Amino acid sequence: MYKVLITDPISQKGIEILQNEEDIDLYNEPDIPFNELLEVVHEFDAIITRSRTPVNKELLSRAERLKVIGRAGVGVDNIDIEEASRKGILVINTPGANTIGATELTLCHMLSILRNSHEAHMSVKEGKWERKRFMGTELYGKTLGIIGLGNIGSQVAIRAKAFGMKVLAYDPYIPRAKAEKLGVKLMENLHDMLKEIDILTIHAPLTHETKNMISEKEFEIMKDGVYIVNCARGGIVNEEALIKALESGKVRGAGIDVYSQEPPPKELIDKLSRFPNVSLSPHIGANTYESQENVAVIVAQQVIKALKGLTVEYVVNAPFPDLSVLTLIKPHLDLAEKMGKFLVQWSDEGIREIHIEVRGDIAEHFHPISAAVLKGILEETVDFPVNIINSVYVARDRGIKVEELSSEETPDFKHYIKVIARGDNSRRIIAGTVLEDQLLRLVQIDHYRVDVEPEGIMLVFENKDVPGVIGKIGSVLGSANVNIAGFRLGREKKGGIALGILNLDDLVPDEVIKKLSDIPEIIFVKQIVL
Repeated sequence: MYKVLITDPISQKGIEILQNEEDIDLYNEPDIPFNELLEVVHEFDAIITRSRTPVNKELLSRAERLKVIGRAGVGVDNIDIEEASRKGILVINTPGANTIGATELTLCHMLSILRNSHEAHMSVKEGKWERKRFMGTELYGKTLGIIGLGNIGSQVAIRAKAFGMKVLAYDPYIPRAKAEKLGVKLMENLHDMLKEIDILTIHAPLTHETKNMISEKEFEIMKDGVYIVNCARGGIVNEEALIKALESGKVRGAGIDVYSQEPPPKELIDKLSRFPNVSLSPHIGANTYESQENVAVIVAQQVIKALKGLTVEYVVNAPFPDLSVLTLIKPHLDLAEKMGKFLVQWSDEGIREIHIEVRGDIAEHFHPISAAVLKGILEETVDFPVNIINSVYVARDRGIKVEELSSEETPDFKHYIKVIARGDNSRRIIAGTVLEDQLLRLVQIDHYRVDVEPEGIMLVFENKDVPGVIGKIGSVLGSANVNIAGFRLGREKKGGIALGILNLDDLVPDEVIKKLSDIPEIIFVKQIVL
């Protein structure tokens, strides 16, 4: 018999699923004070929480029987993932449970700003009758651009098609076949899509790649009078740039549910509220009875599976009950994950195929190392937690083909990891090893031999191997107050083409990257953050 404790309120549907399991003894204490929870947590095999309960190191130190932590929702900020993993406790969550809620809120904002319904409501409420003032625009026949064609983006596309809209999408990590099945034109370039659309909606995670993805340059590219909706994550749309675009009339209307800081500062809300055709809401995409019911049902089902030793789809961490194994391979897992992160930033387009080689005395640990590579790639592209348990499933769902090879034979190193990433028109290679004292090293980038520590901020550039290039780069970075912490060079032959890697103390602003690109000897340059 498994003892399960619910420490926060969840929908009755989820409670009933747990109650109907013969092997589960359920205790529903949604308002239990933390000090009381500390006294009883040692009795339970699983706990189900929301955001109220801090599952911290103190609590976990007393959780002698705990096998599973179920988070009814996506966020796991209140859970000490590292400590749970060290103790071999599964942490699971419920991504996708709010898909329909977020989809419908997107359409709600879209319709509001095109038909001015939010302003019309206030006008009538004030006793006015201003029919001529509220002339609207129809969705029918308009072109919708979607950034992010995952679960929510796909559902928005389906409904937009039903409105008679033409739908374009930009998502470098989605297979073309999926877009075609939805009747959506998948664009290879974001800016090309922005030039064509009448309405933009965003359904992507907030990552280094998507932060400020829509800023002044992107607004300039769009048509005059474009509409924009963001019910995804704050920070993807630069708020100051949005305000300028509203002031100039470039943006005719905006529906905003998420903000770079939440709750947003009053100053920002005051600025946005000055514009009549701005519809604001307080991050309520998941706030539907149905979404909350879905969350409860999914978390209940996942906890039951986990307790019975069945496959669990939404695992947030990677437990290693044998801590000696964790100690043995952890540096290689770290290296593999960093290699995945490097590749997804290094690649010029979405990754369609991955070839992973694990060689030498770590070959027997191939599966977790391979999964760690996928974790590094995928967590840069999805908006829910990815780990070495669910990364294989996520890769499969996103249409990424994975080829695997393990061998005790190795070319030059005691142990060796090599990854080849292919897109529609590109091929990138990275290889790495762990040296003595657990030092992580990249030893190959594409066809260049290198010796690079995969850490922090890296500026990677290909250049003509002639005198003076490093001096020019250093001068540009110095003028921008960017400090160089280290430099490595790889080249095929003297006077040919070289690959340079700078480890930096600070992020390089976009305008400085542009200046570096303009150096005649530079072929291309990319900033990579690990």
